Amino acid sequence: MGERRDSTKPTPPKTTRRTMRRRAKNLPQVDRAGEGTAVPRPQVRLHRGDIMTPEKRSALMSRIRGKNTGPERAVGAIVAGLGLKAELHARDLPGRPDLVLRRRRIAVFVDGDFWHGWRFPVWRNKLSEKWELKIAANRRRDLLNHARLRRAGWLVIRIWEHQLERDPEGVATRLRAVLLPSKSSR
Repeated sequence: MGERRDSTKPTPPKTTRRTMRRRAKNLPQVDRAGEGTAVPRPQVRLHRGDIMTPEKRSALMSRIRGKNTGPERAVGAIVAGLGLKAELHARDLPGRPDLVLRRRRIAVFVDGDFWHGWRFPVWRNKLSEKWELKIAANRRRDLLNHARLRRAGWLVIRIWEHQLERDPEGVATRLRAVLLPSKSSR
């Protein structure tokens, strides 16, 4: 039988400029507008076309918000519950972080699983080529903005939509540990 593991999660390895560049190189090369050539892949594309009419798809997509989404409001409520005031969608910072704590130099991104490509290599072939390039461009831009913020001395926190849905208390604990460090760790 297997050994029983400790329930604490291991800490991820430190992200360096070299690893950020290496990750960015593995993504398809696309220009700023999201256009580009697809990287040849040995897998067969599994996309079978849209099941909705263009009008229905357009109506559905028009309802998707880019700011003040439910997950962003939930993280904002957690931060406010800690007694901190965060600035929303700071235009002067790379990537326009969803929440910014300027005095502490902390930027928080709340990323949607689809739009920012959570586990993208697993499901990328199920998309049309247009959407695959769009999500790949989003992922590349996220990596570059993260690197720019880190170089400028910011601590970047990335919270995924599924983390907030599955374990909101875990997200709150993580934010509390970063935003309110104990006096003994200072």
